[in-house]
Amino acid sequence: MKHLLRLALVLLAVACAMLAARAADAPDVAEDPALEKRVNDIGLELRCLVCQNQTIADSHAGLAIDLKNQIREQLKTGKTDRQILDFMVERYGDFVLYKPPMKATTILLWVGPFALMAIGLGVAALIVRRRRSAAHATPHLTEEQRRQAARLLADEPEIRS
Repeated sequence: MKHLLRLALVLLAVACAMLAARAADAPDVAEDPALEKRVNDIGLELRCLVCQNQTIADSHAGLAIDLKNQIREQLKTGKTDRQILDFMVERYGDFVLYKPPMKATTILLWVGPFALMAIGLGVAALIVRRRRSAAHATPHLTEEQRRQAARLLADEPEIRS
């Protein structure tokens, strides 16, 4: 019974520690709701560099929280949305933009998924075509080979189970 009580207390302590750690990760909320809305709007335009499939507004990764705090601080100093986005692009490259501009350095980001899909469909079509042709192919035997096969089959002893 003592072991169960001790285990329950340990589990309760772990749960409290996890909740406290999660609370520490919560982003700071600006006192000004308009400022917080601008932080969120800018965050929707920036990709989380850790998650890569989320905006920093949607991400709870540590880097995303840091970037939101940077945005909040820059807005407090009077920078415009464009200046903040330009700063992020200068620091992290065009990849940080959730919708990067179409230019020579980002062409792979725009064309890459379509090119990979086209290559995959081409390979799949080639495999299907080869399998179909192999299934329909009949072996071409000479008359001598047919007679030899018939002799071998005739001489084969029956297998009894």
